[in-house]
Amino acid sequence: MMSCCVLGIVSLQLYWNFKNYNSVVANFKKDTNNALDIAVEREMMQRRKQLVSEVKKWMNNPSIVKITCDTNNKDHSTAFTLTDAIPYYADEKADQVTMGISSFNKKVGRINPEAKKVFIEHFSKILMNDLKDATVHYYTQGIGHRLDRSFNESRLDSANLIKIYKEELAKRQISTSFKLNTMLLTSNSFVTHKVNTAFRRPYVNSLVFASLENPNSYYLRQTKWLVIGSVSLIGITLSCFYYTVKTLFNQHKLVAIKNQFISNMTHEINTPLSSIQVTAEALKKFKPNEETTEKYLEIILYQTQKLNDLTNEILESAKLDTLKFSMEDMVDLKQLISEILADLCEVIKIQLNFEAGDFIIMGNRVHLQRLITNLLENAIKYNIESIPEISVDLEKINSGILLRIIDNGPGIADEHKSKIFDQFYRIPTGNMHNVKGYGLGLNYVKKVVSQHGGSISVSDNKPSGAIFTLIFPAK
Repeated sequence: MMSCCVLGIVSLQLYWNFKNYNSVVANFKKDTNNALDIAVEREMMQRRKQLVSEVKKWMNNPSIVKITCDTNNKDHSTAFTLTDAIPYYADEKADQVTMGISSFNKKVGRINPEAKKVFIEHFSKILMNDLKDATVHYYTQGIGHRLDRSFNESRLDSANLIKIYKEELAKRQISTSFKLNTMLLTSNSFVTHKVNTAFRRPYVNSLVFASLENPNSYYLRQTKWLVIGSVSLIGITLSCFYYTVKTLFNQHKLVAIKNQFISNMTHEINTPLSSIQVTAEALKKFKPNEETTEKYLEIILYQTQKLNDLTNEILESAKLDTLKFSMEDMVDLKQLISEILADLCEVIKIQLNFEAGDFIIMGNRVHLQRLITNLLENAIKYNIESIPEISVDLEKINSGILLRIIDNGPGIADEHKSKIFDQFYRIPTGNMHNVKGYGLGLNYVKKVVSQHGGSISVSDNKPSGAIFTLIFPAK
């Protein structure tokens, strides 16, 4: 159920990112094309206005055209006449055109500044509509030829178009670099559709296009915080899922370790209890002589002491987590190891490799003695297939004093090296209990070493066996 929820959250985030990506990229392409269309139209409108402004100058210049008016007509109150000041063709009469203005109701028999201004504005609107239709009408030969020449010479103002295109992109909240009619140096740049900037379109083509950054790059740049947030949410979700699964596996492992510990403890406790029970029942039932009774009592005391030792070991290991024992002793490791080995030399082959000099550390002599004894006893009791051979090395290093205990036992598999210092952990042996232990010894060793400010590690001894390496800070 939990995995389905996680999968659903991750899928939803990925789907949202995918839809958001498609939307942003599609809008980017549409908006950049639309912005170019409008920018080109605005630039062309500015050029049309420039042409109209030029015509206005001509109409205000008496040496180019003459504007007159009269009231001798039936349809309009006032009729205006536009005439070339000089005939365009020398052998012909000067061209002229007469028109009325429906919105101008005054009767003016002679042109005046007000009437002239009204006529020029009216004529400018007519010209603008013609230019929008890509048409030049020859109202007079002089005006027509002048306007046609300017109309044909009009070309796109690239600098102005760039400025207008930037404005149009900004209106659409698009901030990106671009080039006109040139591909960007970046790979996979986006190219808009081509737009005709010629006045006489579609008969004349003067195409322009814009090259912009890749839509994917634009998407990442514009929505990077949304993407980062979404990816972070996915990462947090997966991390929580991983942590939860890991916790469940750890709990499963703890249950397995606990069951193994209970199995070992049950075996270790039942053995002396059974011995005590059998011996006590024999004393009660058979009433042996004094010598036999003494032997039975010694068995009971011996097995009782074993139970006490087991209880004390468990209690000491539990108390060591919070116990801050005294570390005011000046302990000579060379002397301490020699004392411990004095009781073991009869049953094992041992080799000492001590450098010259003193190996003094500040610590607790009792716990250090138990630590070293524990490692040596492990090297002996787990080597059940050959005569134990142990090598103990002492040397000085830059970081302090190095103690190395090397045995020729079965060794420790790689998958167990990182776990043997855990509380209650024992290397699995199924239901076999041929080696006594509670999974507390090496955990106790690790705690004592840590409280002395040292470190401990384990490695393989070729061809067989294990090497325990301890480093203590020197005095």
